[in-house]
Amino acid sequence: MPNESNVIELAKALISRPSVTPEDAGCQQLMSERLKNIGFINETMVFEDTTNLWSRRNGQQSTLNDKVFCFAGHTDVVPPGNLELWKTPPFEPTIIDGVLYGRGSADMKGSLAAMIIATEKFVADYPDHNGAIAFLITSDEEGPFINGTTRVIDTLEARNEKINYCIVGEPSSTHRIGDVIKNGRRGSISAEVDIHGKQGHVAYPEHVKNPIHSAMPALTELSQYHWDHGNDYFPATSFQLSNINSGTGATNVVPGHLTALFNLRYSTELNDQLIVDTIESVLTKHELNYDIKWTFNGKPFVTEMTDSKHCFLASVSKSVEVVTGLAPELSTSGGTSDGRFIAPTGAQVIELGPCNSTIHQVNEAVVCKDLEQLVDIYYECLKRMLTD
Repeated sequence: MPNESNVIELAKALISRPSVTPEDAGCQQLMSERLKNIGFINETMVFEDTTNLWSRRNGQQSTLNDKVFCFAGHTDVVPPGNLELWKTPPFEPTIIDGVLYGRGSADMKGSLAAMIIATEKFVADYPDHNGAIAFLITSDEEGPFINGTTRVIDTLEARNEKINYCIVGEPSSTHRIGDVIKNGRRGSISAEVDIHGKQGHVAYPEHVKNPIHSAMPALTELSQYHWDHGNDYFPATSFQLSNINSGTGATNVVPGHLTALFNLRYSTELNDQLIVDTIESVLTKHELNYDIKWTFNGKPFVTEMTDSKHCFLASVSKSVEVVTGLAPELSTSGGTSDGRFIAPTGAQVIELGPCNSTIHQVNEAVVCKDLEQLVDIYYECLKRMLTD
């Protein structure tokens, strides 16, 4: 592709680095060099197997707790899968008919490239911008997510360094760039419950306690439980059983245990302690002998529309509309993202990135013109938040 734009050139440079989680493969070094050249102070934070970058450029008369606009994202990608199914090698970025193919092109190296190019352009146009611009980049978003963004946020919080506004470059769009932005995410809580019974021969039911029979009424009640109605930003809370396992493999043996896995995606109408208390009370009501292990994946968060002159959600929405002519749809659907670690600090968090139709798939791809528009959208967001 002759005369490639700056964002496509940078996206290709990032995609060519095989940064399968938790590897960074030099992506952050490339980014930090670009940021250093425009006045950013870079800080590399390595936690266990994860490399993180915190980079910040202060504007005119900035202080530590001045207004901070942060771009957040991840350099790690999921494994490419079966290489024979790729039309081009996953780490050899290739453009075919205006579409850039490669692992991470949509999730989310394309966004990272757009962030960098937009910031370079903004700093050139507004070197004395108000407040600060920051980048929070990790190599552990697709993996266990325990040594990435959450550890960086812990470090920043310990030294009272805040983020006020944050755009996470997750691929939020559905059909066209900017048609959907995520202004929040549902909370996620999972559990593994082990129901204890007593194993024995099926011909002697008086000597056994069947955990399958015991568990069914409780699990049925939980599956039909009405948690809430949702609200203006969130659908109703969803309880989903994802696995039930029991039995010895023999038809004439009552098993001694039943294990069930379930997950709830919940709205801001609930909190994790209420969920725990409710579920354990149902299990106890049915006189089950059980052990349960909870996993707290993230609390729900939402960035709301306000009447403030500097309403972040309004500014981002308007930026999309100015560039694309499209008023974006607001959504809190989908799984979790690293926004769950940033929002609890008080930051307003929005996710905005390319179309997500090919993420985590073979032949992952992004439309080149979408990335070029994304640069303009990010630039417009910076201008609206940091020049007034």
